[in-house]
Amino acid sequence: MSEGVRSVVMPKWGLSMAQGKITEWLVSEGDRVDPGTEVAEVETDKISGVLESAEQGVVRALVAEVGQDVPVGAPVVIVAGEEVSDEEVARAVEQAREQVASGEPVAEAGPVLSAAEVDGRRVAYASMGSGEQTVVLVHGYGGDKNSWLFAQEPLAGSAVVHAVDLPGHGESSKDVGDGSLPTLAGAVLGVVERVGAQRVHLVGHSLGGAVVAAAAAADPARVASVTLVAPAGFSPEVDAAFLREFAEATSRRELKPVVAKLFADPEQVTRRLVDDLVKYLRLDGVREALRTLQGTLLDGDRQALDTPAVLESCPVPVTVLWGAQDRILPPPQRPVSGVDQWEVAEGVGHMLHMERPQLVREAVAARL
Repeated sequence: MSEGVRSVVMPKWGLSMAQGKITEWLVSEGDRVDPGTEVAEVETDKISGVLESAEQGVVRALVAEVGQDVPVGAPVVIVAGEEVSDEEVARAVEQAREQVASGEPVAEAGPVLSAAEVDGRRVAYASMGSGEQTVVLVHGYGGDKNSWLFAQEPLAGSAVVHAVDLPGHGESSKDVGDGSLPTLAGAVLGVVERVGAQRVHLVGHSLGGAVVAAAAAADPARVASVTLVAPAGFSPEVDAAFLREFAEATSRRELKPVVAKLFADPEQVTRRLVDDLVKYLRLDGVREALRTLQGTLLDGDRQALDTPAVLESCPVPVTVLWGAQDRILPPPQRPVSGVDQWEVAEGVGHMLHMERPQLVREAVAARL
């Protein structure tokens, strides 16, 4: 493509993603876009999301058709200034359509997989990006590093971003020890030590929110900021049945209605997402790990953690984001003291970082 012609490409959301499908265009030819402008709805085999432009200029062509599968890295929107000739744009479109038609990912760019040995446990993490600042993303109960698929790649444009699999999850060891916050926080800090980061921005979802709070309290000199997404431990309320039913589900039929509770729109739960979770639950040691973690999270049918108390000993900026329709950990009725920024988003459930990822990205970027 010529210097004045740029493209918005199909992103790689998650380690296994090879292609995505345009389900709706949100821009038309002639529209002006800026970084962050939503250009299309994209469906993957796991979940649907919104593709945002990383470019600035005028939409000169939409490369793919609605319903068409597009390989990762292939251009889907051609962006250029008005001074760029139609002939240059036409050449760029022809090249782009050849890449789309090939069906082959243009580049296998994506996170680099690594692991740290922490207290005798393997702690897996995926890394991407460059820059002077470091962001560490920590998932919730039953999740893994891929839950940050809509956040890691965009944030990697301005920082080194590591997404961690907590013990008991993803590709990490399934041994969680006593399952306590100090044990889980130690795993996160072990990764920070392994990557050699002097100062980090910690981001945690649900259980991961309580974990990064504990990590920040344990080593505040190493933490630049904390961003908590629907964090555990901010009130007594919790859907305890969800935690137990998730850990004990043995089939797709049992698990799908449980997973649907995570989202404001249950239609976001795809067959592939549920199938992957069923496979995870069948791995040796997973159910035992999740049952142990229930002992950390629950006191009967109430939450056992007190995350604000943990943060009292952590003098770093704290942002809390929540979905108003969170059915797992309903947001408190008012902001909690000690939190610098507090936002509750309407129309969003427990998985705010997947349902409204731009809120998380903006909140983290504001701390960088």
